[in-house]
Amino acid sequence: MAKSTPFSTRDIGIDLGTANTLVYARGRGVILNEPSVVAIDSRTGEVLAVGHEAREAVGRTPGSIVATRPLKGGVITDFEAAEGMLRAFIRKARRRGRVRAPRVIVCVPSGVTGVERRAVLQTASRAGAKSVHLIEEPMAAAIGAGLPVHEARGIMVVDIGGGSTEIAIISLGGMVASHSARVAGDTLDTAIAGYIEKQHAIAVGERTAEEIKMVIGQESLIPVRGRDKSTGMPKSVELSTEAVLEAIESPVQAIVDAVSTAFDACPPELYGDIMERGIVLTGGGALLHGLDQRLIQETGMPVIVADAPLDCVALGTGRCLEEFDQLETVFSSPAAAAVA
Repeated sequence: MAKSTPFSTRDIGIDLGTANTLVYARGRGVILNEPSVVAIDSRTGEVLAVGHEAREAVGRTPGSIVATRPLKGGVITDFEAAEGMLRAFIRKARRRGRVRAPRVIVCVPSGVTGVERRAVLQTASRAGAKSVHLIEEPMAAAIGAGLPVHEARGIMVVDIGGGSTEIAIISLGGMVASHSARVAGDTLDTAIAGYIEKQHAIAVGERTAEEIKMVIGQESLIPVRGRDKSTGMPKSVELSTEAVLEAIESPVQAIVDAVSTAFDACPPELYGDIMERGIVLTGGGALLHGLDQRLIQETGMPVIVADAPLDCVALGTGRCLEEFDQLETVFSSPAAAAVA
């Protein structure tokens, strides 16, 4: 088998997330962290803005401009919007004067189908990548968290993103068991918005719900502003931490259940390793107030929140770029290895 060509400084790793996309440039680190949002002119199909600029347009655009998120549950649901978004991010990541297209590593959820994998490969290729490698998110998260994935000992990582929770038990550079659940940060936001509408007859947007989620445990009372469902006028209420925790109880339990499901497939020989090292939490959901303690109570295992959990997947792709020869075996199946 021919030796793979090393990655160069023009090449990039992409954490293509439902909520945010991070881009790692070889030799430069994480250079982009922007919302996975695209603003499109519905009359022409033209991509008008991506990332932060497009997110600012959510809920504020005229009828002809649609702000959309091209991924749901960690997979691409709007291929044209995803291609436009990736093209813009790849263009931003390329250094001035660089003409040649970059090779790209893209993270995908562990539970994606073959069709979904091909969709990512084709979309990234059309967006300007010379070739595309795929790596599953929990493996990238483990590498980015600095875990020794090639050791003959069990490691368990739980990556809670915007659209999915990815759980893997890793040993000897491979995933011994994995589980992907389409419940994560977006589900929590929806639950908060639904609770406020049901209990207080106030409609709030996804950004407001996300902001509430992020301050749980920091304030005893959380001010909420939205639209009164009965009058259509602005209305304000205050939510207690207990009320917000009640609102998200169902999706939090679903995350706990997903972790338990992954344990069901864990070989008994690896239980001791996980008990010794603990479950490592990555992704934005790792920062949810009280989640680590909830998992400790439910599983009986130690739980550790990784350093910089929001960046772990992107940093994992970066290490794969920087140490390609050592980490080449962690890439996804050969059928998803490259697109010319």
